[in-house]
Amino acid sequence: MTTKNRLFAWAVLAAGLSGAVGLRPAVANEELEKMSQDPKQWVMPAGNYANWRFTELKQITPENAHRLHPVWTFSTGVLRGHEGGPLVVGDMMYVHTPFPNKVFALDLNHDGRIVWAYEPKQDPNVIPVMCCDTVNRGVAYGDGKIFLHQADTTLVALDAKTGKVIWSVKDDDPAKGATGTSAPLVVKDKVLVGVSGGEFGVQGHVTAYNIKDGSMAWRAYSEGPDDQLLFDPEKTTVMGKPVGKDSSLKTWEGDQWKIGGGTTWGWISYDPKLNLVYYGSGNPSTWNPTQRPGDNKWSMTVFARDPDTGVAKWVYQMTPHDEWDYDGINEMILADVKVHGQQRHALVHFDRNGFAYVLDRATGELLEANKFDPAVNWATKVDLTTGRPEVVPQYSTDHNGADHNTKGICPAALGSKDEQPAAFSPVTGLFYVPTNHVCMDYEPYKVTYTAGQPYVGATLSMYPPPGENNLGNFIAYDVNEGKIVWSDPEPFSVWSGALVTATGVAFYGTLDGYLKAVDVKNGKLLYKFKTPSGIIGNVNAYEHNGKEYIAVLSGVGGWAGIGMAAGLTNDTDGLGAVGAYKSLSNYTQLGGVLTVFSVE
Repeated sequence: MTTKNRLFAWAVLAAGLSGAVGLRPAVANEELEKMSQDPKQWVMPAGNYANWRFTELKQITPENAHRLHPVWTFSTGVLRGHEGGPLVVGDMMYVHTPFPNKVFALDLNHDGRIVWAYEPKQDPNVIPVMCCDTVNRGVAYGDGKIFLHQADTTLVALDAKTGKVIWSVKDDDPAKGATGTSAPLVVKDKVLVGVSGGEFGVQGHVTAYNIKDGSMAWRAYSEGPDDQLLFDPEKTTVMGKPVGKDSSLKTWEGDQWKIGGGTTWGWISYDPKLNLVYYGSGNPSTWNPTQRPGDNKWSMTVFARDPDTGVAKWVYQMTPHDEWDYDGINEMILADVKVHGQQRHALVHFDRNGFAYVLDRATGELLEANKFDPAVNWATKVDLTTGRPEVVPQYSTDHNGADHNTKGICPAALGSKDEQPAAFSPVTGLFYVPTNHVCMDYEPYKVTYTAGQPYVGATLSMYPPPGENNLGNFIAYDVNEGKIVWSDPEPFSVWSGALVTATGVAFYGTLDGYLKAVDVKNGKLLYKFKTPSGIIGNVNAYEHNGKEYIAVLSGVGGWAGIGMAAGLTNDTDGLGAVGAYKSLSNYTQLGGVLTVFSVE
């Protein structure tokens, strides 16, 4: 038995014993879960483990939201796209930047005075292998440490009080195209991180490190043999049935899985009661589907794993044999909602492919899948029995194994929603979703793999749906009815993360720079303010000295803003995004700024 097989066998045994007798490793970070229940703080990237992006603070209401105004700002000094958002832990705010991945600790008792600043020394050669801007989606807190996943894949643990490096570990190799853009998540005594680089043929994985010393606890790949996937062929399930031996290998030609993509650069959520973590994997490599026949499992997949061992309990693949770059990395929102009139412990996922998926988060049973943008045309529906989408042949880019230049596909590769996270209100039971409203032409071409070089194999052009001119909408969505309740159109994609309050206000930012507050009942605009740059960051809330605040990072960039961020001008540059957003520079300019709002 190989070392990997021995480790896998041990992990499966440990998982079985744990379930049988209730044994669990010592929980080193119980304080974090308790802190996340305090609405005065914002101690996780999404506010809580369930990825709700919801605040119970009640000072800001639909009645007084018009009195919102900026109360202080902070410049990050970095000009690329600012995704993610700040953490608030006690009296301290932690703000991050895109490359070079600075972290600032700001004292909320002294008007945001800089207590410490950390700037890693990274090889700038990592910049050319960062797809779709040099973004970073945030830091994590736990055990008195701030965790940062740097562009060069280094995971670093900083002392939250001093900024001193406690430990660091290299997660992967940028020379092969692997980069770090995602926010880590602390779960019990571990910190979990994904990896970026699907456009360079990186074999995707999620890795758990021990928060005390940075030693690796486990690593689970997205495709490959069972011991690398951390699959038990008889106990890991898909659609309620065992996945069986070598479920991934059987769907790739030869050794293609080794450069198969399926990277994990999105968000991670956690259910403490079920002791399961959830995340999605991205596109298979290359973007040319004819070069990788088969379903390409387990790219484009929702994973449910035991955080102690990494062993997968269940999986579900949303877009088998992806032909459109519909990464499955968007957030998994854990919510108890009605589906067909019955209350379910659900996982809700608004996928790039334009379908809103509802699954039982304990078993992986597919409960519902409906379009959340009316323009979606690549598939008619998802079969709830098989779990597979019913693809419309007209919009396929793989015609019986031959490359096909396909026009009018909706959504574009940007998806009906990219990584910008939605919010869930347990008060209304609705989801508030920032969306893209973009279609594309897709021309695949043959490409050869070379380590560290782009492995894309497609040229794209993007534009609004026929007869329309808005590139985005902010919507309220009802999973019980499977429909949009209301929709606010925007001239550009809504590329910021949403926030919803217990009092009935939803917040989001726009690519042209506005922070907007709307009424959750009908989408009516309550307040807007134009920040110094386009907003692709995520809105959050906190309370300090008895006053509620709303905070958001502005700084245009990301995939939609890559033309401005990287100085690209050709319509097909930026993997097709530059042409669709060429007028954005008429409305905003580069610049990273944190803006904090209050009603008083």
